[in-house]
Amino acid sequence: MSYTYPAPPAVVTDGDTVEVHHLLRTPTLVARRLRTLLEQRYIADFLLAGRFVAVGGSILYETGEEIFTDDDPEAIAPGAGYPKTKASAGELASAKTTKWGQDVPVFDEAIARLGINPVERAFTKLVNRSIRYVDSAALGVIASKITQTYSVTAGGAPGAWTDGNKIVEGTLLAKAQVTGLDEGYDPNVIVLNDSQWAKAIGRLVTAGLLPREASNPVVTGSWPQALGLTWVSTNHSPTADPLLVDREQLGGMADEKLGGPGYVSSGGVGVETKVIREEETDGYLLRARRVTVPVVLEPNAGVKITNTGL
Repeated sequence: MSYTYPAPPAVVTDGDTVEVHHLLRTPTLVARRLRTLLEQRYIADFLLAGRFVAVGGSILYETGEEIFTDDDPEAIAPGAGYPKTKASAGELASAKTTKWGQDVPVFDEAIARLGINPVERAFTKLVNRSIRYVDSAALGVIASKITQTYSVTAGGAPGAWTDGNKIVEGTLLAKAQVTGLDEGYDPNVIVLNDSQWAKAIGRLVTAGLLPREASNPVVTGSWPQALGLTWVSTNHSPTADPLLVDREQLGGMADEKLGGPGYVSSGGVGVETKVIREEETDGYLLRARRVTVPVVLEPNAGVKITNTGL
């Protein structure tokens, strides 16, 4: 599944009490609502674009696989056979899934007095906490696996990112370091925290390096495209260094579907939902869980940009 920002809006009724109870008794509607919210917000699934299935609580994968065969091709005479070679595999690794989830109670009194509002707030809180935790875990794995660095203040580098021109040169030189490995990587996303993103985009706009009209990211608030990269922001990264990655090759999220009575999958984001009626308390438990593990297949598909001064 591809992720597009922003995601299409959710279709949620704001009708009377009967309609709200109907919504909560319809698992597919609940799953649709959470899926829409989650697709708008997860950075982990955007950066780790692969979609893997974990079985039995873990996943085995190969990392650092060569994109070349072991030998060079040879000249072949007419009628002659072709020489055989090997395609070496990467190093075998494993990762264990973790089940992350929460329940949020919503009582009949709140629905009767406020309609859909308490349900919407409960959904939003479930989503916010899930995103915060899963994104932090995934970005922590990404930052720990990427060992390449490029310092913008090293000899011959443009220097700290005090203006748009230095941002452009530093970013392109960092990208060239990754593509120069000749391993087939082509970085297409740069990740900054929110304050760094604001400074970098503001300086790029000031330097005239981003559109000033309808597609100006300062006006639209969307993630811009510049230098062949998508410039994204998150406050869940454990590092202050911008990350430049090839999202198609970096890795993926390995989700495990546990199933069970009443659980419904929320689609490509890997979240399962369930609404539990609590007759003893005249209310509901809204549950969202995700059984997943972030997997970095190609650590060399990314680089940390250091000493930017942002």
